[in-house]
Amino acid sequence: MTTEVDLAAPLRIADLSAARDPVKVVVGTEVRDRVTTARIFLSEVLGDDRAVYGSTTGFGALVGYAGRADLRDQADNTLAHLGAGHGPDLAPEVVRATMLIRAWSLARGASGVSPHVIDALAAMLATTFVPAVPRLGSVGASGDLIPLGAAAQALRGRGHAYLDGVRLPAAEALRRAGLEPLPLDGRDALALVNGTSLTTAATALALNAVRASHRAVQVLTCLLADLLGSDPQFLDARLLRAYGHPGAIDVAAQMRRISVGLVPSGSRPLQEPYSIRCAPQLLGAAEDALRYVDAVVRADLGSVSDNPLFFPDEDLVVHGGNFFGQPAAFAADLLSMVVAQVGNLAERQLDLLVDPNRNGGLPPMLAAGPGQQHGLQGVQLASTALITEIRRDAMPASMQSLPTNLHNQDVIPLGTQAALRALDQARLLHLIVGSLAVGLRQAAYVGARTPTAAGCAEVLAALAAAVPPVDPDRPLESDVRRAADVVERLETSLTPLSQGGHRDA
Repeated sequence: MTTEVDLAAPLRIADLSAARDPVKVVVGTEVRDRVTTARIFLSEVLGDDRAVYGSTTGFGALVGYAGRADLRDQADNTLAHLGAGHGPDLAPEVVRATMLIRAWSLARGASGVSPHVIDALAAMLATTFVPAVPRLGSVGASGDLIPLGAAAQALRGRGHAYLDGVRLPAAEALRRAGLEPLPLDGRDALALVNGTSLTTAATALALNAVRASHRAVQVLTCLLADLLGSDPQFLDARLLRAYGHPGAIDVAAQMRRISVGLVPSGSRPLQEPYSIRCAPQLLGAAEDALRYVDAVVRADLGSVSDNPLFFPDEDLVVHGGNFFGQPAAFAADLLSMVVAQVGNLAERQLDLLVDPNRNGGLPPMLAAGPGQQHGLQGVQLASTALITEIRRDAMPASMQSLPTNLHNQDVIPLGTQAALRALDQARLLHLIVGSLAVGLRQAAYVGARTPTAAGCAEVLAALAAAVPPVDPDRPLESDVRRAADVVERLETSLTPLSQGGHRDA
């Protein structure tokens, strides 16, 4: 069933996720009327010989020079000089989410675009067409100019695009998709590129992935504590209320619901290692950080990201900097920090689980026959490599400003780099989560006790149904991915904390 996205309604992360496949984008009367009104206003402004950046002027540092007289030539001029991107193509789901965000921003009626531009974006999103967009080239300052420039060119039938996953010349992909090349004038072309839609899309998709992994680590921490027979007092509501941090209070409440009925074995130390005992504090701090990112993404998805903006009711053309991606840059860097520390936690929990000196006497590496078999040894090595990769790339991008564009862009946010990096790291965290999940499933097979909490038993049963025991040794990469998918989709009493206030004191 095709998902429907109404451009008159608020845009949600779920809409971005759905856009990886064909979606029906509704351009209703309300949207069409305000876009048409702004377009008529632009014609009046240009008829009055008022200065409008990108329509009557050159671009960027060349704003002091006149643009081309023919507005169709001005479109060519705009997009041609942005054909300077490099690197691999961005993932199709990121590009399609980007184009949906661009359509929503233009549909606010503040950009002065032709209505047919929004119609073309809607038509594209109803097919499997995906512009081929190079990853490298944006600094997120005047929007994502070079990536969005490549996308706009593909819609015109220039450059390359994907159709049904096959990379083709864009003109051929348009023809096969039943789409017409998009005609543009200077304002249309500039409005397509002059926004932070790629930065917003990558940040939003990264947030969605990190939230799934964050909830999964809460679940797996509870299962780890139950399999080992830990005392659940580290989740005590009074303890966390005294700590006072909202995220920790809420995370501990969720974990208590999963752990209801957990009976300590009495054989564990009075205090567990920090990777268990301090999990609600760590995951709670992550929750507080994710709530900040939630707010930034929500604002970005409701933002008009362009320059200039047109306000027909007030007879105003306002030039400014609504294409400056600093909020998402900060948010994406914070996401990277969350990914690194949640990944650290999960990797340390796996290390505890495979160590016979700390795992309650289970075999080393959880091998069914140590020496003859090697259990989780390869998975742990890979997990260490994954967290190292995440940590190596965790340097914040949002304060790495470097002047460019003849000092027109004398301070830049580098939000695109931060957002794409966070999305890369979120994918690695997913694999670390899967590695821990496979370890917990194997621990149950090689002698860990039966879970005493019903929620933990449910988690283990789901993992056992998806991942066979490691006996004998086998390649486990597909099991890791499958286990991560299973645990991130579990409905074990978890709902996204960002949807409500504090729960369960």
